[in-house]
Amino acid sequence: MIVTSEAELDGLKEIGRICANVLQGMARAVEPGMTTLELDDIGRAMLEAAGAVSAPEAVYQFPGATCISVNEEVAHGIPSGRVIRAGDLVNIDVSASKNGYFADNGASFGVGQMRPVLDQLCRDGKKAMQIGVKQVAAGKPLNGIGMAIERFAKPRGYTLIRNLASHGVGNSLHEYPEEIPTWTEKRDKRVIEKGLVLTVEPFLSMGGEWADTEEDGWTLYAEPSAPTVQYEHTVVATEKGVIIVTIPD
Repeated sequence: MIVTSEAELDGLKEIGRICANVLQGMARAVEPGMTTLELDDIGRAMLEAAGAVSAPEAVYQFPGATCISVNEEVAHGIPSGRVIRAGDLVNIDVSASKNGYFADNGASFGVGQMRPVLDQLCRDGKKAMQIGVKQVAAGKPLNGIGMAIERFAKPRGYTLIRNLASHGVGNSLHEYPEEIPTWTEKRDKRVIEKGLVLTVEPFLSMGGEWADTEEDGWTLYAEPSAPTVQYEHTVVATEKGVIIVTIPD
């Protein structure tokens, strides 16, 4: 989507705020002993209360209102009877629509006390996303996002999952540009357009290079197997820099 009016920007900010509030609310609600389906029910209720519709459910018939991935699961985890336990690494990805506008955000975090190395992975994953977001502005190279992220990740011994990319969003959940690398891709010569709406969502890993799909057709696992985190914002490129729309109240 290319934003061309204040009304469009306001619509994006509204759904962005809703998605961010739901993500934050679900993260606060997590506790050992609850199932991922119970956590998803909380997210569903919050979306409905805000007048929003789950995007993965409506667009792709995903079997859940949100994606909840635990430990070895990298992304697109299906809410189920899986019990969340102390020390687990959990990723929640919330995307939704309202009044024709879509936004998408996600975050990873530990439940209770987590191993220090995983705690550091979460801090660095969030930092990697923030570094990528700072590269967004009208007229800047699109591949600057991934190049900056990899400059941060590689010296610290991290890898980036290379078949899970950022993407355009706004009028639908996934739209042009559909593949925005969060790693170095020098052949990509695209330039960020004024008003472009996109996600920035690196998958930072302790060794994973690729995401493989489980037999259920949805759940993704790192290959080679390794702890992996994802942090994501929906942003708008302007001539003065970036507007983050997935900001909670």
